[in-house]
Amino acid sequence: MKNQNHQLSDPHNFSYNGIYVGKRVLITGHTGFKGSWLVTWLLSLGANVIGYSVGIPTNPSSFQVLNLENKLEHITGDINDLDHLRQVFSHYSPDMVFHLAAQAITRLSYDTPQETFYTNMIGTVNVLECIRYSKSVKAAVIITSDKCYQNVEWVWGYREDDKLGGDDPYSASKACAEIACHSYVKSFFSKDDSPRISTARAGNVIGGGDWAVDRVVPDCMRAFFSNKLLELRNPRATRPWQHVLEPLSGYLWLGVNLLQGNERVMDTSFNFGPLSDFHRTVEDLVAGFSKILKKGEWFISEKDNKEKKESTILSVNCEKALTCLDWHAVLSFEETIRMTAEWYDDFYSGKDSDMYDATIKQIEEYEDFAQKRGLVWAEH
Repeated sequence: MKNQNHQLSDPHNFSYNGIYVGKRVLITGHTGFKGSWLVTWLLSLGANVIGYSVGIPTNPSSFQVLNLENKLEHITGDINDLDHLRQVFSHYSPDMVFHLAAQAITRLSYDTPQETFYTNMIGTVNVLECIRYSKSVKAAVIITSDKCYQNVEWVWGYREDDKLGGDDPYSASKACAEIACHSYVKSFFSKDDSPRISTARAGNVIGGGDWAVDRVVPDCMRAFFSNKLLELRNPRATRPWQHVLEPLSGYLWLGVNLLQGNERVMDTSFNFGPLSDFHRTVEDLVAGFSKILKKGEWFISEKDNKEKKESTILSVNCEKALTCLDWHAVLSFEETIRMTAEWYDDFYSGKDSDMYDATIKQIEEYEDFAQKRGLVWAEH
């Protein structure tokens, strides 16, 4: 493993009870938006991180902006390449796996349906196969999406035992991944000494460093900081917006519980979502950024988007995470907007020359919020 001298000098005093100190943690999809934040957080917790990803997904990318390649074992590889993935598992002997690699854009799935299904379903099966034959893996969190539910656009949140499905290829592929995980657990991971597996479902994550195409926050930031008009495709669509650190805190805490053998979290799924009053429209979100940044103009698109339908309402119920993990979101909608806007402002304005340090500061700020609001995982 690389010498990760950027870790905290005494990570035992940090959150998660020091469980991740010295752990070999493999993250698939580590070069993506969520993956980069997870890498940064795990490094600060004292973990030895191995990243496996097919490439750099965007330009710019948070992975490159944070200079993460020099801070972990960075491996370029496709999760559809089972032989290569097996070699990585064998060589690095990870203790813990976080599987994030995916084709993650709903509208893109209409253009590349076969690739979306293959990556999201077969790629997940490949990861499970490697865990199945690994002698080192003790636990794994398989991240899918809140879009794995058969969405009938009701106003209340979906529970973990609600029907899976999806009309678009992306949503359907995530439902398939959930079914595959359940099958593997029942078929291969049911013994006392088996790796402990859970799936995690979250969506509509925002935060600094996302430059993906066809997402409202990256589109908004690109337009606002280049003084261009922002085109809003679906301004009245309502989403439960949450900062990226919210679900990541849940994934990490779920991982701790799996490693510690908490039977209440094994062979099950968890929703990780924001506080109940976070259901705001796309235009509310954009207006919030404009107010904080004191810039930005937009217009409502008149294009017909019926061929690439996206849900208007989608939310999840997170009572299970509260009951079994004592986890809940901590940020207000205003705090979520502010932290996201400040990260992009630091980047585009050059206020903070080291965006890795700026990112660590936001993680520390979030942990401080969580500790003050009584979250168990944040206790030092």
